[in-house]
Amino acid sequence: MRRTTQTVVVTGASAGTGRAAAKMFGARGDRVALLARGRAGLEAAAAEVRAAGGQALAIATDMSEPDQVEAAADRVEAELGPVDVWVNNAFTAAFGRFTDVSTEEFTQATRSTYLGYVHGTRAALSRMLPRDHGAVVQVGSALAYRGVPLQSVYCGAKHAIQGFTESVRCELLHDKSNVHITMVQLPAVNTPQFSWLLTHLPRHAQPVPPIYQPEVAARAVVRAADHPRRREYWVGASTVATLLANAVAPGLLDRYLARTGFDSQQTDDLLPTKGPGNLWEPADDTVDHGTHGVFDDRAHARSPQLWASRHYIGQAVAAAGLAGAGYAVLRRRGRP
Repeated sequence: MRRTTQTVVVTGASAGTGRAAAKMFGARGDRVALLARGRAGLEAAAAEVRAAGGQALAIATDMSEPDQVEAAADRVEAELGPVDVWVNNAFTAAFGRFTDVSTEEFTQATRSTYLGYVHGTRAALSRMLPRDHGAVVQVGSALAYRGVPLQSVYCGAKHAIQGFTESVRCELLHDKSNVHITMVQLPAVNTPQFSWLLTHLPRHAQPVPPIYQPEVAARAVVRAADHPRRREYWVGASTVATLLANAVAPGLLDRYLARTGFDSQQTDDLLPTKGPGNLWEPADDTVDHGTHGVFDDRAHARSPQLWASRHYIGQAVAAAGLAGAGYAVLRRRGRP
């Protein structure tokens, strides 16, 4: 068990998984720096960290801007102490067919998401490596391995983060460093993103069920921060089934997603208006949207697979079963 408090940085901490994780770190008494663009969301999240028992420092930061990230890291170490854990979680994206997403939109989302992780990792490592101590946690997704229709922006960024993280991990291993980097691959999570991301869809976007609450993802993030030597954590049985099915039968999964991926990522509700979402400006700068999205009635508060992932034998058995089941389902659904 950890005996001392730590200084933890969480990016994208104003809502969703980042906010839930920040609160959990605070509940352990950690000193938590919360980075995001939206000031209202940041302040509300910081208040939750303090109420949970932690020390909070909210810093409005655009992760796509390396100078802002470096300035935030300097302030964290000056006010809270040396960074022990850095959690990269912030992102923006755009829903829609690739051909409907403009070059400017794609570029901005990539800067905020993929390059935001790069800037955060650089800020963390430049401070951790001289001390030979620290952990970087990359909040990923099943979509870091498996692309889906209508999310080429997000999938591309998460794939890039996956490859980038593997490269950095190998360099740290080569140097026999005591600084570690790990990645948490998430399932569909009930965050406000589905109500505020830029969208080119005719209907309201939704995560593909099964949907999990942000606290499920946050528990995995906290565990990864405590045990960063493990290269990856898979959260949710749907993540395991998707990644294993993709490894076994990617062509069948292509055809299955081509048939089902459009409807399954939209509700029946038409969008009243379309706007820029939070791509260019934060959606929670003046109004706090909280931690959860609009799918509370459908979201799971627990993940038995996350518990099983702590036990490698149990995970291997579960993975084998899920792989077989997933392959069988795809075989049935892949037939004309």
